[in-house]
Amino acid sequence: MGRVTFLGACGCVTGSSTLLEWGETRLLVDCGMYQGGNDLKQLNWEPFDFEPSSLTAVVLTHAHLDHTGLLPKLVRGGFTGPIYCTRASRGLVSLILEDAGHIQEEQARYARKAGYSAHADPKPLYTSKDAKRAIRLLQTVPFDKPRELVPGVHVEWRRAGHLLGAGSILITAKDNKSRRRTWCFSGDIGRWDVPILKDPEPPRDPISALVLESTYGDRTHNTEDSRRILGEVIRETFRRGGMVIIPAFALGRTQEVLYHLADLADLGQLDPKDVFLDSPMAITATDIYDRAKAEHDEELAEMVQEAGSPFAGNLFNRCRSVAESKRLNNRRKPAVIVASSGMATAGRVVHHLLRRLGDPDNSVLFTGYQAHGTRGRQLIERADTVNIHGHRVRVRARVKSIHGLSAHGDRRDLVRWCQAFSEVPGRIFLNHGEDGPRKSLQATLQEKDWPRAALPRRGYQVPW
Repeated sequence: MGRVTFLGACGCVTGSSTLLEWGETRLLVDCGMYQGGNDLKQLNWEPFDFEPSSLTAVVLTHAHLDHTGLLPKLVRGGFTGPIYCTRASRGLVSLILEDAGHIQEEQARYARKAGYSAHADPKPLYTSKDAKRAIRLLQTVPFDKPRELVPGVHVEWRRAGHLLGAGSILITAKDNKSRRRTWCFSGDIGRWDVPILKDPEPPRDPISALVLESTYGDRTHNTEDSRRILGEVIRETFRRGGMVIIPAFALGRTQEVLYHLADLADLGQLDPKDVFLDSPMAITATDIYDRAKAEHDEELAEMVQEAGSPFAGNLFNRCRSVAESKRLNNRRKPAVIVASSGMATAGRVVHHLLRRLGDPDNSVLFTGYQAHGTRGRQLIERADTVNIHGHRVRVRARVKSIHGLSAHGDRRDLVRWCQAFSEVPGRIFLNHGEDGPRKSLQATLQEKDWPRAALPRRGYQVPW
């Protein structure tokens, strides 16, 4: 009997994971880490709802941590099967898993040393060795070419536009009455007419069921000029003699920020010497983006031809080593520091915030969605203080957001993607969204004469 079990990103935007079963064949769509407040992060430590060694394979929509971050834990638990992703994703998946293993070990060591953990001997969720074992299981697939993973189960990836290599996954198998059924797992849908990547590509053929993300299902993005707003924040902060700290996800968001910073530099509005990319992972990801020319859209190709690549290694300062990052602590001249993570939950940006939040001359500029419970969410909601490594830090810096840089499609984009389907799916499930956005998108789709979408909770099961 075929069935689908929703295991993650149900009523939240992290921990994406869905289990598909047909007899002894068990396929996992994504294996994401929970990010956010302590209640969410604690879910990462719970046992899997299945035996990892029983899985036939894992298929990945894209490389972001909330879709891949528990793969090393899965391997540590006994999974040895293939992990499929697109060719364009492989480098990013490898990069983020290596970094995740390192961060897990580093956070455990720091907590042990600083003594701010509730545990006497903090342990990592998994290790760098676990991450490397997971990377060795990666197998690549092209876009738009169906592949038979096991007899009777075919899988195909379509470009989703959200991140380099990101795809929506179409899975075709027989249902309980031996009828062929195709489910579409949207992954994270990107936006139309934004630079760097090609636009999202909806399924070409009819599908039976749709599992659709709903991150921004209740709103439309501001049609703001991101480059102009970025330039204004930099000019105003530099005029005060301050620093601009930009928390940005190393994969995707950082590259879009660099694109606009390169545009400002080309216009003579910014000295590239005042820009620092402070993230080894973001530096490597940027090089991967630079090489993936087959995935570039026309806008980026035109920029490269006319002004050079915004991802070139000699355009902005790059801080790979810890020593290079620490030297920024002593800098007094205004600068733009781009560092991960995007929700200010980990990485080098946390150390910059610890040092710079208390100065009213500085600015912190967020570039995307801030989940409940994250330090980024606290800052954009104007918290007076935030906790960083066991210290209460007073917030005096100016905190701003650019909404036009979001890599997630908004309600308008999601509806546009759905309306491109050749037929309306018989079943719809909304996940990867908080309940407000899920319910709003549910109502919007009903207004378009689509079936009422289900809003699955964790553990929710339906027949294939």
